[in-house]
Amino acid sequence: MTQHSPTAILRNGLRLLVPLSVAATISLYLYPIFAGCAFPLPPDQYGISSADTGRAAFVETAKLHWPFSNTTDNSSLSSLSSLADPLRSHAPFRLLALGDPQLEGDTSIPTDYLGVFPHLRSLVRRLTFRSSHASFRHRVRDSLHDVVDILLEDVFNALESVRKRIDLFGNDFYLAHIYRTLHWWTRPTHVTVLGDLVGSQWLEDAEFFRRASRFWSRVFRGAERVPDHLAAYPADEYDLTGHLDGGASNESRAWTRRVINVAGNHDIGYAGDINENRVERFERAFGKVNYELRFELPLTNTSLLETAYDATNNPDSNRLLPELRVVVLNDMNLDTPAASAEHQDATYAFINSVINTAAAVEFKGHFTLVLTHIPLYKPEGVCVDDPFFDFHGHDGSLKEQNQLSADASKGFLEGIMGISGDVHAPAHGRGRRGIILNGHDHEGCDTWHYINQTIADREKRGWEVKRWRQATKNAIVGQPDVPGLREITVRSMMGEFGGNAGLLSIWFDEANWEWRAEYATCPLGKQYLWWLVHIVDLVVIVGIVLSVSLGLLASSGVDVDQAITNLALRILRIFWGGQNPGAIHPGAPTSMAKREREKAAMRLTPS
Repeated sequence: MTQHSPTAILRNGLRLLVPLSVAATISLYLYPIFAGCAFPLPPDQYGISSADTGRAAFVETAKLHWPFSNTTDNSSLSSLSSLADPLRSHAPFRLLALGDPQLEGDTSIPTDYLGVFPHLRSLVRRLTFRSSHASFRHRVRDSLHDVVDILLEDVFNALESVRKRIDLFGNDFYLAHIYRTLHWWTRPTHVTVLGDLVGSQWLEDAEFFRRASRFWSRVFRGAERVPDHLAAYPADEYDLTGHLDGGASNESRAWTRRVINVAGNHDIGYAGDINENRVERFERAFGKVNYELRFELPLTNTSLLETAYDATNNPDSNRLLPELRVVVLNDMNLDTPAASAEHQDATYAFINSVINTAAAVEFKGHFTLVLTHIPLYKPEGVCVDDPFFDFHGHDGSLKEQNQLSADASKGFLEGIMGISGDVHAPAHGRGRRGIILNGHDHEGCDTWHYINQTIADREKRGWEVKRWRQATKNAIVGQPDVPGLREITVRSMMGEFGGNAGLLSIWFDEANWEWRAEYATCPLGKQYLWWLVHIVDLVVIVGIVLSVSLGLLASSGVDVDQAITNLALRILRIFWGGQNPGAIHPGAPTSMAKREREKAAMRLTPS
């Protein structure tokens, strides 16, 4: 066997590809580790350090995977205590936020909506005289048109359909890889998908449920939607959804499997598209479009419990027991005109119920997390998506919007959150603690909405917004006379936008009796990376199987190289119409086998 023989080339190729395949596969399947992804870590119990999104958070996450650790215990391991602050623990609420997967289907496959070789069927009908024509000349002309369309349209549509089916199959597993890998590594307590679960609101029911089936059986395999009996309507007297106990109970572990789905415009449509059928099928497949969840944080410190409000024993306290309120809201029909006044009224009634059942702004200890799809209003230039509205021509209803209107956004900030520009308002207008997460803008955006109470003219006090980094850099965040709210638009998890995921930590600051939140991101990278790694893996697996098979044949006495050479020559002869491929170019050797025999004879001839 020479170094240029087929078996030698195969083995040398494997020596190169196998290490590359192993390294690429490890980096892909452990990408959160190599990227340093982790839920933000709260400050230590003495408040000495700030929240961490870097090394300390990563080390604490790694401890959850230490083989001798108890994964439900937030305490640090003595063996790793030198790597991070041993007094720090994970946030009790860790939300894995995913935006806009947009599962595509038959509407992106040409053969599904055009048919398989439609012009071929048309040609057969014409040639078999099963179609009517004005004359034989017209029949011949239309038949020739069909032949051209078969070559220039049907063939390409068939190839594109095959490519698209493979692409959709791979895309499902690409999205699943993001969810599965991050869920395994970061250990979230809750998961949400912030709208646009499927790729179009104009789907037939059968196709909608096919995509819903792929959503649950492929992308979020092993997960489940929030049960209807837990998705509650706001009320003054309510039952707690659960407790944030660090995963120690079966109740908490159940939430790690559940996905809090938010309705998006591609799921039920904009205000001009929403109808009873679209809402009903979404709720059947993914859960309700409007509801709330309430989680209480148990306190074990008796002295702290004694400071909480009690109508009998401690009526003067403004401290409520720590509670996290999650509001899931369909905001697609907040703006007008809406095609269904009934559904729009139901949405506004839900918002009013959220406002009316919230604790008074003077009290501390509650936190509101609002999950929606369409972002709040922001002037042009703040985020990638600028304000845009379009309306249907036939009835004037809302056809498309990039953001909510300024008035609808004001309802979020002043109504649900209770923030006011009036310093004489209850709690000096600072409102409730909270944060808003949404999707829709695939590029993502992190902003701070605020109102400046120091402006002398109250009529000129309006809502302003800046990028979060700019607002923190300018020390706007946290100023007592500039109340505000953070809004995070999660960058899409689609491959085109880097397979992104958001990591939101929310914890309770006992010293100030307030909830706090911090956010980090973890991108996988373009979908081409996922495809490349798996294609290389496939080539390596085929190569290893082929190499082992050839080795077994060689050990049984078969001249493998000669057999491969002969097979190649037969293929060449067939390709060149039976000619001797060695005679195509004058002076060329007649065959590879002859060259090998001549080399062998030269080695055996004494000098």
